Amino acid sequence: MAAENAEKNAEVISREGSTGIHAETAGSKAVKILLITVSVIFLFVMLVMPLVTVIYEAFRKGLVPYLEAISDPDTLSALLLTLEATVFAVAINTIFGLFAAWAISKFRFHGKKILVTLIDLPVTVSPIIAGLIFVLTFGRQSVIYPFLESVDFMVVYAVPGIILATVFVTFPFISREILPVLDAQGTDEEEAAALMGAKGFTIFRKVTLPHIKWALMYGIVLCAARAMGEFGAVSVLSGHLRGKTVTLPLQVEILFGDNKFMPAFAVSSILVVLAIVILVVRSIVEYVGKRKGG
Repeated sequence: MAAENAEKNAEVISREGSTGIHAETAGSKAVKILLITVSVIFLFVMLVMPLVTVIYEAFRKGLVPYLEAISDPDTLSALLLTLEATVFAVAINTIFGLFAAWAISKFRFHGKKILVTLIDLPVTVSPIIAGLIFVLTFGRQSVIYPFLESVDFMVVYAVPGIILATVFVTFPFISREILPVLDAQGTDEEEAAALMGAKGFTIFRKVTLPHIKWALMYGIVLCAARAMGEFGAVSVLSGHLRGKTVTLPLQVEILFGDNKFMPAFAVSSILVVLAIVILVVRSIVEYVGKRKGG
């Protein structure tokens, strides 16, 4: 009798447990479906719809008006300036990012925390504020302006100011991608190479660089993407001189302010295409880096 009661109790407990598991599974599926639905709707509204709208408005009047808009001399000048500023920003920040990340991760020195904080500063400072700071530093009211004028080197309302602003806002991207990789790598391999007689640059080229090359490439891609889309600091420093200091984002603002909506969307489509190209490159770099174990 006792054995029969025990079997019945075991069956009841088993059924209740099975029911609880099924209820929990059904609840998990419902939560999963809800989260996926919300994510898809959010991405569609925030990303897909704006991109579709830009492309639609750019080609709404046909291919010929679109080609005329993107071949406008001011637009071509803005495109070239955007690419120029991007190239300079990537080159400068690559050099600085490598040196800074290597120094922070491989050496001990006073002021290391201050250096790390300064590298992160552009992320916390508004680009508009950064532009105003550069205006105060290099503008007419600056103490160094007479010297800049004497050597005929203008920063504010000139191309150097555009490059300077772009470098500032993209400052942390490359070093911040490299630092975690270097920290994880440690210093054992470099120390072993040094004991074997290798010099500093040889150690960097043969030992350090192979470990960080994919992180470096990923940081370069992110830096380029950020540089092409910069608006705030560049807007303050450019003076909106058409054909001289206007980048693609500023050209979109100018056209939109002049109620030239179709040309504005046409120029915007160039930025969309550049963004897609960078996104593809980033995905390729990320995929290859994972395959290679970088």
